[in-house]
Amino acid sequence: MELYSDAYYMNEALKQAQQAYEEGEIPVGAVVVSGNRIIARAYNQTEKLQDVTAHAEMLALTAAANYLGAKYLIDCRLYVTLEPCIMCAGATFWSQIGLLYYGADDPKRGFSRLSKSILHPKAKVQAGLMAVESKALLDSFFKKLRG
Repeated sequence: MELYSDAYYMNEALKQAQQAYEEGEIPVGAVVVSGNRIIARAYNQTEKLQDVTAHAEMLALTAAANYLGAKYLIDCRLYVTLEPCIMCAGATFWSQIGLLYYGADDPKRGFSRLSKSILHPKAKVQAGLMAVESKALLDSFFKKLRG
C-alpha cells in the first residue's frame, strides 16, 4: 500500500475500527489528515465514555482542532470507515472539513439518506473507499453480538 495514498489513510482508520471492535464498541474508526500527516485518530467510544456523542468522527474532529489550535479544518481530510450519521455530518459542516472519505454506506443512519446538503457546500465526498473491509468488520461485530 502506497504511503500517503487514500487507501493508506483509510487503512489507518480501519486500524482504529479494529481497536473499537476489540473493546466491544461498534467498529468505526476515523483519522484526520493535514498535508500528508495524520493529526488525529479516533474510534467509537460511546460505551467506554458513556457518551452518545462519542462517535469516531466527533472525537477525531475535536482532536484535530485541538492539534491545530483552530476550530476550522478547511485544509484537512477526514477518513472514516462508515458513512457519517447526521450528527457527525453536521460536525463536518461546522468544522468546514475539506474532504470526506468514507468506507461502507450506512443505509439506516447515514447522512445521505436525509440530504447531502448537511455537509459544507465546499466539502468534497468520496464514498466507498475500502467499503468491503469496513463492512466485513461491522458484519462480524454484529454477528458476534447477536451470537
